[in-house]
Amino acid sequence: MNTNTKYIFVTGGVLSGVGKGITAASIGAVLQAKGARVSIQKCDPYLNVDAGLLNPAEHGECFVTRDGAETDLDLGHYERFLDLELEQKNATLSGRLLLQLINDERAGCMHGKTVQLVPHLTEAIQRAIEVASEGSEFHIVEIGGTVGDYEGLSFVEAIREFAGRVGRTNCLFVHVVYVPYLHASHEYKTKPAQNALADLRGFGIMPDVVGVRTEGETAAPRSIGDKISMFTGVPREGIIMMPNVDTVYEVPLTVARDLGALLGTFSGIAREPDLAMWRRLAERDKTEYAREITVGLVAKYIDNTDTYLSIIEALKSAAWSQKCEVNIKWINAEKVSDADFADVDAVLVPGGFGARGVEGKIAAAEYAYRHKLPYLGICLGLQVAVIAAARRGGLRHAHSDEFVETKQNVIYIMPGQAGKESTGGTLRLGDYAATLAANSLAAKVYGASEVIERHRHRYEVNQAFREQIEQGGLTISGTSPDGALVEFIEATDHPYYIATQAHPEFRSRPMRAHPLFVGLAQAALARHS
Repeated sequence: MNTNTKYIFVTGGVLSGVGKGITAASIGAVLQAKGARVSIQKCDPYLNVDAGLLNPAEHGECFVTRDGAETDLDLGHYERFLDLELEQKNATLSGRLLLQLINDERAGCMHGKTVQLVPHLTEAIQRAIEVASEGSEFHIVEIGGTVGDYEGLSFVEAIREFAGRVGRTNCLFVHVVYVPYLHASHEYKTKPAQNALADLRGFGIMPDVVGVRTEGETAAPRSIGDKISMFTGVPREGIIMMPNVDTVYEVPLTVARDLGALLGTFSGIAREPDLAMWRRLAERDKTEYAREITVGLVAKYIDNTDTYLSIIEALKSAAWSQKCEVNIKWINAEKVSDADFADVDAVLVPGGFGARGVEGKIAAAEYAYRHKLPYLGICLGLQVAVIAAARRGGLRHAHSDEFVETKQNVIYIMPGQAGKESTGGTLRLGDYAATLAANSLAAKVYGASEVIERHRHRYEVNQAFREQIEQGGLTISGTSPDGALVEFIEATDHPYYIATQAHPEFRSRPMRAHPLFVGLAQAALARHS
């Protein structure tokens, strides 16, 4: 038990997607601004072992940590807000815990006991929280889903028990609820929130803080918070109104303003938080710059932008660094035509799996090459650029083993390739190093000869076809330290045409834009000069 750590548990009511992740990250940001050491964790009730096989069209992007954990997108929020490098221990899914419990039972570790959700799963959850909190003064735990969901009951019981073990004064419970606005009667209705809070109390947890999420034509009146306080017993100073904001980077400022006194008492840190960075971020996100660029994002999941959340945030950060606006033009990879690129300043092809839309992505890489349009390829974006180059270099049937069977498999699985096991098979997951060629665009952009980036892929560039790829106008500008794996490619005669097998968007930060995205923004701006 980490006796010097205090814990903050963030739960949600009424419906999912109310902003628990942003709330949790914002509380952490305020504590960091007071000088505290903060850690954070997402507990998801899904029976999946990890997020590797979750449909991105439904759940948003699969975020990858430096040690190769495949997690949901909230860990991306955490990393961007708190500038932490998280790991597997920071993402806990019930499927992973249940799998371990069953394996332990089969191995005889339970010594004949009846394995039950309580106490065995709840104790496993508590152990996971303890492990993730090591070394921190304050550990924030977001419980996914909505209180009352059947699959989440063990997690709610676990944190109730946990508070009893570490002492209730060492725990802060935050419950985020949704208060709908009825346009017909022009009023906010608090009954769903009251019921959600009653559910939480029914499980033995009295929240210290209630975050009231609202939408509407105007901000909810103070009386809404007063009413929730009166009917739930939560003191008014523990009610924080959370209306829609122009930018999520305003939320830490709201938390500091409305919960500053409460967090000061709970933390025991009297020092006022230094929020200068958050004020700059909020102002920067709301600033309308005179210059603007349009980036064509060639994607197959265009109905749910959360699928490419880290890409979007990395583009925004890069644009801010260049004091310009970025407009994202969504281009359906299954219906790509040259006309789609007529009004864009740059093209970005993101990662992905499966054959759907791949020929459109190849066409996008080809168009950007032929028309000297700035291009950034990420993971699959590198592979389609290689396929396009190999076809230009004389391999008419060049393709990837992932999609078709061809002898001109310029993208393939290396025999005996080692990788980290994923639910979906063997992938290269997490941090891998790359050595960059001297005087290459990659080395210039990074300002370094060695880099480390996060990966999530199974297929590699087949260097047996290196000659044809180079004849098609590309050079291999970065490889694994032993030279076996291709990490970066770039065009030899182009203003900005670069791709990486990695996912650099995961390491971009709001105040520290990733150099590959900055380079893309600069090249796009240069087209206007």
